[in-house]
Amino acid sequence: MSQSHSPFGAWIRPMTARHTGEEHRSATMLELFFDLCFVAAVAQAAVAFEHELAEGHVGHGILGYAMVFFAIWWAWMNFTWFASAYDTDDVPYRLLTLVQIAGALVLAAGAAEALQHEDFTVITWGYVIMRLAMVTQWLRAARADPERRRSCLRYAVGILIVQVGWVARLALPEDWGLPTFAVLVLAEIAVPVWAENAAMTTWHPHHIAERYGLFTLIVLGETITAATAAVRTALDEEAALGDIATLVVGGVLTVFALWWLYFSQNAPQRLTGLKAALLWGYGHYLVFASAAAVGAGLAVNVAHATGHGPLSDRAAAATFTVPVAVFVTLVWLLHHRTAELRSRNDLIHPVAVLAVLAMTFTPLPVLATGLLAAALVTATLVVAARARGGDGLPKGAT
Repeated sequence: MSQSHSPFGAWIRPMTARHTGEEHRSATMLELFFDLCFVAAVAQAAVAFEHELAEGHVGHGILGYAMVFFAIWWAWMNFTWFASAYDTDDVPYRLLTLVQIAGALVLAAGAAEALQHEDFTVITWGYVIMRLAMVTQWLRAARADPERRRSCLRYAVGILIVQVGWVARLALPEDWGLPTFAVLVLAEIAVPVWAENAAMTTWHPHHIAERYGLFTLIVLGETITAATAAVRTALDEEAALGDIATLVVGGVLTVFALWWLYFSQNAPQRLTGLKAALLWGYGHYLVFASAAAVGAGLAVNVAHATGHGPLSDRAAAATFTVPVAVFVTLVWLLHHRTAELRSRNDLIHPVAVLAVLAMTFTPLPVLATGLLAAALVTATLVVAARARGGDGLPKGAT
């Protein structure tokens, strides 16, 4: 049965599982608001990452960015999959979502300190606030859904135990920081695998695909915002427009091509079971992180073109070309199976990825990457048209 949603919410509804075949299932206004608040954390992480790259702290910046972005992605992802199965839109659900939004804002406030100075105190507490709210949600679901009670309780217990680990990590010696982080990440990732094996929750394939698509869209939009701020700063410092024109053109072409490549796929058809869902959900860590990193890389290249920063030409170029290559690679992998690679057309994306990385060594790497990304979109359109017989119909159709 589908849930009826009031604009003002209901006082309380039983948190029963929603049907996987529910028609016209789409993102709610609350989910969209949640995403917009969450992107504040993405923006703070991207800005701090850009600062580290611009200062020449490439290795430290990448490691810090990977760690901070895990917290952002994992908290967002858990909310998304839970909502797909158990969104009741009643007052307790909305208030617990508000708690998670508050945690996301705390996390955003601590992102720069965690990334630049390895101080994870604020970001940890923001993350734990969000995750404890999820424990409460899972306990509600366990009470109302006896068929999946074991699964819901496993989620609640697993999440709670790992949160104790995150808080305890703050008291450990600094040398233990990275190893304990890796252990706790593995524990977080293992919780859904363990819980779903008891009884699979009723997430909705079309809803999940839409939610991931919308967040990808928001992150790409944040990339444009970051690049615009970098260009504005350069112009305020009296940089010549000609010095950054190719960066602007190349950056816009690239982001538009990344959007086109992502949304040209039929995502729901891939979400056919637990294994596919886990690969899809976990694989988007690099999709989201690379999309946000494209904006940071473009900003670094704008600053480099105007004589700021210690990076060499090649290092500055790599801050842009590498995340573009990662994004294209992951989108391709998430939508193709090895068994489907049967023709030369299936090698278009891998070849394009290698070509993007080669653009690092060209005089105008951002513009060259943008043109190459546009060419990749064109090639995929031609291949798709040929597969449909050139007129939008399958071959042999009349």
